[in-house]
Amino acid sequence: MAKPPKIRNGGTWTEAGFWGRVRSHLRRMFRFNWVPARLALERARRPYVGENKRQKWEFQCAFCHKWFLRKGVELDHIRPCGSLNSWEDVRPFMERLLCESPDDYAVLCKSCHKEKTDEERGIG
Repeated sequence: MAKPPKIRNGGTWTEAGFWGRVRSHLRRMFRFNWVPARLALERARRPYVGENKRQKWEFQCAFCHKWFLRKGVELDHIRPCGSLNSWEDVRPFMERLLCESPDDYAVLCKSCHKEKTDEERGIG
């Protein structure tokens, strides 16, 4: 099988590599700075009640309703962001990625999030 041509960034990236980087950087911007997403996380938390004195919060999964530490949950877009493989995909992807309401996000544990994502992609 022939390798895809490297046509982006001065001949150093493939088309898929280019769009993968764009998608990754957009998601990174969203992850740390988007206020509606942070509010969704705040809605799903309660003070931690375990023995670890350093732990401040725990978060409830919207599907299984179990409680997890922050590293055990992920923020899910209720409406999937979709693909980002061309210039035509940029606007719809960003509109779905950067939702303005906390109600457009769900806090899910990692296993529930993987299950939901696999189902959306037709894997599960």
